[in-house]
Amino acid sequence: MEKEEKEIEKANQKQTKKVENKPIEKRCIKCNNLISENDRYCFICGTDQTKVNSIKTNNKNKSNFSILKFLLSLLLLMAFFAGSLYIWRYFDNSSNNINYSNKKVTIDDTGIADAVEKVYDSVVVVENYVNGRLYATGSGFVYKTDNTYGYILTNNHVIANATEVNVKFTNNESSKAEVVGADDFSDVAVLKVPKKNVIQVAEIGQNSKMRVGDTTFAVGTPLDAKAYSWSVTRGILSGKDRVVSSGSSYMNVLQTDTPINSGNSGGPLCNANGEVIGITNMKLASDQIEGMGFAIPIETAVDYANGFIKGTSVDRPYVGVSIYDGAESFFSNNTYVVVDSVEPDSPADKKKKKKGDIITKINNDAVENSSYFKYKLYSYKVGETVKITVKRNNKEITLKVKLESGSRKKA
Repeated sequence: MEKEEKEIEKANQKQTKKVENKPIEKRCIKCNNLISENDRYCFICGTDQTKVNSIKTNNKNKSNFSILKFLLSLLLLMAFFAGSLYIWRYFDNSSNNINYSNKKVTIDDTGIADAVEKVYDSVVVVENYVNGRLYATGSGFVYKTDNTYGYILTNNHVIANATEVNVKFTNNESSKAEVVGADDFSDVAVLKVPKKNVIQVAEIGQNSKMRVGDTTFAVGTPLDAKAYSWSVTRGILSGKDRVVSSGSSYMNVLQTDTPINSGNSGGPLCNANGEVIGITNMKLASDQIEGMGFAIPIETAVDYANGFIKGTSVDRPYVGVSIYDGAESFFSNNTYVVVDSVEPDSPADKKKKKKGDIITKINNDAVENSSYFKYKLYSYKVGETVKITVKRNNKEITLKVKLESGSRKKA
C-alpha cells in the first residue's frame, strides 16, 4: 500500500514539472492579443501592461510617421515614372512630326492636267496680218472637222480688218486660214484650215450644266505669242447670264476669275472635264477691279458658227430707226435713247414713230442707251411683235411693232 502511494506521488511530481516547464501565454490587458512575456507594451495597441488605461502614444506616432514616409515615397516614385513616360512620349511624337514631312502625302486635288490634255492641242495662235505685216495675235480652237477642213472658233475682234489670217498649232506648224464668217455684234468668227493640219478637236460641253463655283480653266496666248503661247490659267465660274457692255454693244456672257489677258481672246474656257463651255473674249481691268473675265457661252458661239459654215447670214430683227444717246445735261451720266430718223416703209414708220421720240421701254424692259436697246431688240426673232414705249411731248405712247428682217443696217 505504501508502495502504491509513492508511485502516485512520483507521477504527480512529474505532471507538476511538465506544467512548470510549459511556457505561460501572456496576453494584452486591453486588446487580448498575444504578446511576449517580457513586453511591457502591446505592439498592436501600444497599451502599457503595468497600467491598464495607459497607452504608449510615442511609439504609435513613430509608427504612423513611418507609414506616412512610406506613402510619400510611393507617391514620389509614381510621379517620377509618370513624368518619365510623358517626356518619352513627347519626344517620340516630336520625332514622328519631324519625320512626317518626309513621308508620301496624298492630296485630293491632283490638278487638271488630264483635262488640259483633252483640249490643249486643239488650241491655235491666230495671227492677224494687215498688208503683209503682223498686226495682232489672239487665240482660237478647232471645234469640228468635216472631210476636208478643220473649223476654228475665235473672236471677231481677233481677225477684224485682217487682209490675211494665219494659225499656228502646238507643233509649231503654221497654216493659212480662210475666214468662213464673222459677226461684230456677237463677236464670233469661224476660220477653216486643211483638215490634215489639225492635231486635235476640242470636246464641246454645255455651260447650262455648269454651276457657279465650278472649276474653269483657259488655254491661250496672252501678251507675247513667242513667249507665252498655250498658257493655261485656272479659276472658277463666277457668274452666269451677265449682261456687260462690249464696245458699242451689250453681250450675255459667263463671268470667271480665270486669269485672262490680251491675246487670250478667242481661246477656250473649259470645265474641269476639259470640255469647252465658252470663248474668252474680254475682261474688265482697272485699279479697282481684279479677276473679272468673260466668255461667250459655247451654245451661242456654236449656233453662230454652224450658221456661217452653212452659208446662212445672221438675220436680226429691226424696227427701222436711227438712234443716238441723249443726256440730261453735260455733267449728267443719265442718258436716254433718241430717235434721229425713221426709215420710210419700215415697221417704225408704219406705227408713226417720229424724229425726236425718246424710247423708254421695249416690252417691260427699260432702256437707257442705244446699245442696250439693240441688245434687247436682238433678243427677239423676226416676225415677233413687241411693245415699244416712247415719250413724245412729255406724254408716253406705247406702240406695237411687228419685227421685220434686219438685213438693213439701222435698228
